[in-house]
Amino acid sequence: MNPQPPDHAPDFDLRAYLLGNWKVERTLLDRSTGTRGTFTGVVRLTPTEDDGGLHFREEGTVSWASVPGGPASAPFTGPASREYLLRPTGAADTMDMLFADGRPFHRMGFGPQNSQARHWCDPDTYRVNYTKTGRDGFRYQWDVTGPAKDQLLTSVLRRATDRPS
Repeated sequence: MNPQPPDHAPDFDLRAYLLGNWKVERTLLDRSTGTRGTFTGVVRLTPTEDDGGLHFREEGTVSWASVPGGPASAPFTGPASREYLLRPTGAADTMDMLFADGRPFHRMGFGPQNSQARHWCDPDTYRVNYTKTGRDGFRYQWDVTGPAKDQLLTSVLRRATDRPS
């Protein structure tokens, strides 16, 4: 049996760990209104053709207690999706996350030096914290603050299929 390197070791292979299909459950909290919601779905991380990166595709269903700007009694449930690109950084234990159009987003990793990141999206600040919860699970939490948003989004991912060989 070969022991796995710690998540913060330079030889921890983040790309190999992420590759595959994941089930995702997310809780959504708008702290300014107290509105709560959920997202359930799948995340597919598949290889890119050019640079050793990964395509990140999330699809599922979002449910909000009410629609922003709508009547308080009008709950919303509907499809939701998003895409990102993950690119190698030169260190196996981190990857750069980009928006689907190639704009930089943040650096992802599980080690103590790279498990937290920050992104400015005018006029708000997005702070993320990644935590590996086991061989086949991780979570991340977005804390969004600013004049336009005050939200806490917590995502829990569990591997949906066996680890790729």
